Amino acid sequence: MPTILAIESSCDETAVAVVSGGAGVRARVRASLVSSQIDLHREYGGVVPELASRNHLLRLRPLVERAMEEAGCRIGELDAVAATSGPGLASSLLIGSTAAKGIALAAGIPYLGVNHLEGHLLSPFIDRTGVPRHLSLIISGGHTLLVGVESAGKYRRIGGTRDDAAGEAYDKVGKMLGLPYPGGPEIEKAAHRGDPAAFAFPRPMLRDVHHDFSFSGMKTAVLYTLRKLDPPYPVPDLAASFQRALIDILTGKTIRAARDLGYDMVAVSGGVSMNRAVRAAFERACADHGLGFAIADAEFRTDNAAMIGFAGLLRQLAGKSTPLESDIHPHLPLV
Repeated sequence: MPTILAIESSCDETAVAVVSGGAGVRARVRASLVSSQIDLHREYGGVVPELASRNHLLRLRPLVERAMEEAGCRIGELDAVAATSGPGLASSLLIGSTAAKGIALAAGIPYLGVNHLEGHLLSPFIDRTGVPRHLSLIISGGHTLLVGVESAGKYRRIGGTRDDAAGEAYDKVGKMLGLPYPGGPEIEKAAHRGDPAAFAFPRPMLRDVHHDFSFSGMKTAVLYTLRKLDPPYPVPDLAASFQRALIDILTGKTIRAARDLGYDMVAVSGGVSMNRAVRAAFERACADHGLGFAIADAEFRTDNAAMIGFAGLLRQLAGKSTPLESDIHPHLPLV
């Protein structure tokens, strides 16, 4: 079976994986390592590109060596090397893609440039023998995207955010509430103690006939609400009310799109899918409407190289490769 070494360095996670599999065979993740930079960027309240790329440089080679050792694999046993080519931070993408090209050139094997969003989209199906027809919702810090999937590699854009991504809204509202970076997980923690009906935040575009999203107005609503309150603010209630509104939008628009367009399965991926309230809401909504539901294992929901390796493996099995002279694409669209 083909074996792929994969590198993910699109933002502030340095990740390496080794993935093997064949046509009609479940992919096997033989190693998957992630080195997080959250603690490095926390004091700045967000990702600093120069700091991220510098740390990718420091961490990538040791991770590759550890992943290969953990997988019990040698460079000469690889069939291809995959890396994220976009979207992402240019300085970070360059580190991973350049390293992957160098290994591929030295080993005389193909290089596979992989779209980061396709990696997320395919992540719920890493342990399956195929990718079924479904409606995919990718929700992360930088993206909120609805994609119609016919099979691996056959996608069409159904809708997306017109302004902020869902994860970005989480982080910015978290900052307004005085919570540590990244705000998404902190809002989830605070919301457990709060009343989701305490504040009536808006649900932008929820009832519109199109399938796009908008979250910037929710941030504004939180800001105006804070201006009317005297500190200390009821952070748990604010967090719970904001989260309820955002989840209502995500589930409502996704389920309606699936029903309107004739999809009988919904898959959710990306870092925001780590949120337990988000997952539970989608499980309930899909069950209520007779839809199948798929989500990646927890270790493959945030940025990781296993999803890049799986996407690369499917490309390699289809006989595709990427020229070594190809460039990165910081704003690369999926469809």
